Amino acid sequence: MPDLVFTRRFSMGHRLIHGASEACALPHGHNEFVTVRLSPTHAARLDGKGNMPVSFQRAKSTWHRFVDEKLDHALQLAEDDPLLAWFQANEPARAQRIVITPGDPTTELMVCLMMAKLSAFLKADGDMLRCTEVSLQETPTNTVTFSGDPADMIPSGRAPESCWWHRADMSISD
Repeated sequence: MPDLVFTRRFSMGHRLIHGASEACALPHGHNEFVTVRLSPTHAARLDGKGNMPVSFQRAKSTWHRFVDEKLDHALQLAEDDPLLAWFQANEPARAQRIVITPGDPTTELMVCLMMAKLSAFLKADGDMLRCTEVSLQETPTNTVTFSGDPADMIPSGRAPESCWWHRADMSISD
């Protein structure tokens, strides 16, 4: 079966406080591109009429809404970042726009969290497609691509059902 591949652009801000580099410890932003590859969960011959396992519209609508409404212009912070506590105490409405991650919100972690979130959306939509690959282009020269089970890569410590990236909703924090 043919795979579906689509890309979405978004802008984000983050900071890395656990020693990646001093420059990354200051809040800064990137214009990113996330590309996903979806494969049908069951191989089937094209039907001679509609000739697609799932329409692009259906396959990408929830994902694009999530990227546009939740990731675009959001701030990504580690759950132990003191800046997060400051926002929660002083600007609680803006704190709702913060993507909270287990450890630094690196591109490597974010690509895994995105794959887990998209997989939750696809499962909730009838499990007709599965995400086989996600690529996250941080800069024109830096891209991280992931295929496999994101649960094998995402730091553990909490029950999966309590993590926003495992739920088929529009949450970005817990």
